[in-house]
Amino acid sequence: MHEKQHGTALTRGIKLTTAQLKPIWMACGERDEQAVICHDAKGNPEPDPDLRDHENVPLSEEIQDYFEREVLSHVPDAWIDKTKKDKKDGQVGIVGYEINFNRYFYQYQPPAPGGHRRGSEASGGGNRRTA
Repeated sequence: MHEKQHGTALTRGIKLTTAQLKPIWMACGERDEQAVICHDAKGNPEPDPDLRDHENVPLSEEIQDYFEREVLSHVPDAWIDKTKKDKKDGQVGIVGYEINFNRYFYQYQPPAPGGHRRGSEASGGGNRRTA
């Protein structure tokens, strides 16, 4: 936007909401690791979406205990987003299950003798030219 157009928008009293300004700040802003933490209108620290992460906490363990032991020791200014709650139990954190398909369904098959690959070449298929 040219300065003249920008000035015109300001003098006309055009106001942008935070939701409209945030993408502009993200596009024009620059990351500064030493900067003071930004806060929203309610005084809550604003999370940095580039640093957002999640953890798989065992069901047998308390989230807070796991967080203090496994996360805070590496990232001292991390926090738990307590607004993320499971729809079924209403507790903090989304309950899910991880099924390791390799552990339960993988069956080892040793390599073919002589280092040949299995597939169309080994079974005689594929395109071949005969003289």
